[in-house]
Amino acid sequence: MVSRMERFTGSFTQQEPIPEEGIAAALDILRHGRLHRYNTAAGEVSPTALLEQEFAEFTGARYCLAVASGGYAMATALRAVQVCPGAPVLTNAFTLAPVPGAIASIGARPVFIETTRDLTIDFPHLEQMARATGAQVLVLSHMRGHLCDMDRLMTLCNSLGVRVIEDCAHTMGAAWNGVPSGRHGVIGCYSTQTYKHMNSGEGGFLVTDDAGLAARSVLLSGSYMLYERHLAAPPPEVFEALRLDVPNVSGRMDNLRAAILRPQIALLPDRAARWTALYRVMERGLDQTNGLRLIPRPEPEAFVPSSFQFTLPGWDPGRVAALVARCAARGVELKWFGAPDPVGFTSRYEHWRYASPQSLPQTDAVLAGLIDLRLPLTFSPEDVALIARIIRAEVLAVGQGEIERVTLGQMGD
Repeated sequence: MVSRMERFTGSFTQQEPIPEEGIAAALDILRHGRLHRYNTAAGEVSPTALLEQEFAEFTGARYCLAVASGGYAMATALRAVQVCPGAPVLTNAFTLAPVPGAIASIGARPVFIETTRDLTIDFPHLEQMARATGAQVLVLSHMRGHLCDMDRLMTLCNSLGVRVIEDCAHTMGAAWNGVPSGRHGVIGCYSTQTYKHMNSGEGGFLVTDDAGLAARSVLLSGSYMLYERHLAAPPPEVFEALRLDVPNVSGRMDNLRAAILRPQIALLPDRAARWTALYRVMERGLDQTNGLRLIPRPEPEAFVPSSFQFTLPGWDPGRVAALVARCAARGVELKWFGAPDPVGFTSRYEHWRYASPQSLPQTDAVLAGLIDLRLPLTFSPEDVALIARIIRAEVLAVGQGEIERVTLGQMGD
């Protein structure tokens, strides 16, 4: 029996401190004042250029561009592949607002694809909508770190003539069958916003093996004619045919954020292991809880779980709202994707009224009972075990209450 007095008192939004190496490098930059990536002393290589080189090596990509945010990386990727205003762009219905926002920001039209009960993109609906709309680009959101069968996805998209841009905001360091997330499609986009796998407050990366796409992206980011100062970009001759035709849509990363990020690349494998350990503690704690379904993780998926999801199949909105409130009263912050109105970062496709309305009954059924919670690395395994006990107890309590109401109703008939 779990005591109703048990309560979690930690913070779901407190991150680990920036590594001392990053703090020292940032202080050096603040002291000399050369924050702009192209503002360097004689013989100096900017921290941003070094960061791009190091992240390219980490992902195995030929080219890398550091930018102001993950959303900017996606919009730049769409511009680089020359998506035109009004063009349909396919994307997951289960994602966060920056993904359709990036599509809408260039005047394109988001076309949402159904979500499976395992929180990945639905392949039959993807094929149907690609053929129906003639869309030539898919922004594939690896939402909350769940990778679909990337081998099957790429085979399908290649057969449809659809180019894939990967949104890897939640999968930095993850892989499918040994291929890193972001390396299946033509461009991979990453975020270094505070709640992601590396933390610079805001920031992002774009990686690709395509020299033309890399050159377009560098020019779009606002390189002016200083692209030769990049270490992870194509040679200058690739820029020659593009440099006067590609617009400047400034969104560069600065040296201060690059200094903060550089030492964090080496920490990613350890962070992945620690996140996985926390995830498994939560998984064990919630396993075999009546009324709660865990999301299976496929064997080929190497994931980096900075958050945790489960579903409550068949629960009505009142019961889900009661669970969220009861857990909150005990210090556990759950995010509910089925809530009628967006709350904080949590919203769903029908809330984004700048996109054309669509009927997505399969996704609606999944999101109606979808619960999400962060797993910051400031949590200990003991913290996560306590959180799991609280969730389990409240799921059973709310579920039992429903059973009792049904039983009493039957007795009165």
